[in-house]
Amino acid sequence: MTFILGLTGSIGMGKSTTAEMFADEGLPVWDADATVHRLYQPGQPAALAVGALFPTAIDPDGSVNRAALRTLIQADPAVLDSLNAAVHPLVAEDRAQFLLAHASAPIVLLDVPLLYESRIDTACDAVAVVTVPPEVQRDRVLSRGAMTEAEFQTILARQLPDAEKRARATYIIPTTSLEAARRAVKDVLASIRRTQHA
Repeated sequence: MTFILGLTGSIGMGKSTTAEMFADEGLPVWDADATVHRLYQPGQPAALAVGALFPTAIDPDGSVNRAALRTLIQADPAVLDSLNAAVHPLVAEDRAQFLLAHASAPIVLLDVPLLYESRIDTACDAVAVVTVPPEVQRDRVLSRGAMTEAEFQTILARQLPDAEKRARATYIIPTTSLEAARRAVKDVLASIRRTQHA
């Protein structure tokens, strides 16, 4: 029986780096963001769905322009609800295919930013939450230069607060340093393997 570990954490908490550490330990990883990115490519189902809903968010090559989409969401939060209603089922289908393809793996990782918000935690055997103090999170996000303070606040408002995620987590992974994160990843896997062999 495959053990499904969910990985989540708010923006700027180091989730992608931590997911790579799990992959380095041999786990098959399903990445929700990468899946959306792939489905937003020309001719892909999500790109076609977004094109039907928001034609101004489509580039000439048929791919989704994420910056244009962000602008629409900033102007009208209801846009995000329509977008999620169109894209989430496509992403869920991709996730189901991944789980099917890795049905013989002892442990798989679902890397999902909105794991709790989209209730995917109910499909997981355990959840690991990555975390850093709020000031570190803010510095990380804004130092990337890809997002304004207002956009950062909009995303934060849509996400479950970090304290609540930590309260609901099976495991907490501090990502203040790569060493701390890597050690926590190994500890999580050791803990899961102990329960599997109990």
